Amino acid sequence: MYKAAAWIVGGLLGAVLLALVFTLGYVSSDRLNDDSDSGPRTQVDFDDVLDGIIDFNTLEQIVEVLKDEYVDRAALDEQLLYEAAIAGMLDSLADTGTFYVDPTSYALSLGPSGSFEGIGATVNQQDENIVIVSPFEGSPAEAAGLVGGDLILAVDGESIVGWPLDRAVLKVRGPRGSEVTLTIQHLDGSTEEFTIVRAEIEVNSVTTNPPGGVLRDEDGNEVTDLRYMRISQFTERTPDEVGEVASAAEEDGMRGLIIDLRGNPGGLFNETLDTTDLFLDEGIMLIEIDDNDDELVYRASSGGAALSIPIAILMGPLSASGSEVLAAALQDNNRAIIIGETSFGKGTVNRARRLDDGGALFVTIRHWLTPKGVQIDQVGIRPDVEVTPGVFDPLYDPFADVQIYSAIDHLLGLEASTQPAPASVAP
Repeated sequence: MYKAAAWIVGGLLGAVLLALVFTLGYVSSDRLNDDSDSGPRTQVDFDDVLDGIIDFNTLEQIVEVLKDEYVDRAALDEQLLYEAAIAGMLDSLADTGTFYVDPTSYALSLGPSGSFEGIGATVNQQDENIVIVSPFEGSPAEAAGLVGGDLILAVDGESIVGWPLDRAVLKVRGPRGSEVTLTIQHLDGSTEEFTIVRAEIEVNSVTTNPPGGVLRDEDGNEVTDLRYMRISQFTERTPDEVGEVASAAEEDGMRGLIIDLRGNPGGLFNETLDTTDLFLDEGIMLIEIDDNDDELVYRASSGGAALSIPIAILMGPLSASGSEVLAAALQDNNRAIIIGETSFGKGTVNRARRLDDGGALFVTIRHWLTPKGVQIDQVGIRPDVEVTPGVFDPLYDPFADVQIYSAIDHLLGLEASTQPAPASVAP
């Protein structure tokens, strides 16, 4: 089955020119406001143009002319020209589901298994320094004794001070079983070298820790008869992780389950449906539409991890793709109420194609509809209960979450809820 994109990407581009489609325009001479002889002109074959035959070598020719004759040649950057050409081609499709991932972003992204190979630590850039935010639990970085606040000064003897974050991360990462030596400066100013054996680092797609670490209602009371679960994205591990939490919640007699999909950009197609199927005993989960307008209907199988526990889904404007599939399926099958804000609106299925430059092109191959047949692309799913985060207040409790409060109220029945609105209805 096809796998949807799980990466949010941008940025730098590779070094290999790609055949690009662009619009041709003509002027009356080779150089405007220049009467000098520019050499022989090539006769344009208008039949070829009308037949759609375009020589893509023209793109490379344009770059060469710019390099030779452009008034500010020192400002030219071939990488950026290449980036602009790709962006122009893909932007013309008016399809956010078809996009290019540059080699650096692709190398830094999590694989389908939700894992990567390295030392296992989150890092950030602070001025010209790369600082460790925190090591992952059980990681080689933690075992070596690295802690939050440590600065990475050098990797294998090469200084990385002043390096951009992505370049530094790629330098630290490497195949599992290989060694990397880091020169570390601690908060007290002392320096130390650590030789660490890289490993495969698995990143959980599911966490049960709510903001602040404890599930609390609006009055600050701890809530012990509801279970909270955040799904960050859909990887190969997600169905098992979700199934474990959902089964335990039902077996423990929880009065409800909060599924937090805020900021979830989607993920793998099969795993999204497998996760959705955990909560449904029957019914349609998804309808796919191909380029011939033929429909492929995906139905839930009988049985599941949690078929009766009440569910409240938290959703926001960065909830997209797979998270919208799950939300719409549970909403349309009357298994959940959606609380929060209208979702992103990505109603497409994508296929990834690796490119020779090390990047990838994600191509929309199908559209999908909600179980009730609604197209949500560029529209999104409207919540049953709209709750916005509110205006930032420096005196406000940073762990206060009005959307979680609303979910708690709904699941515990502290306020009357109206009949849920139909899924995916545009406001």
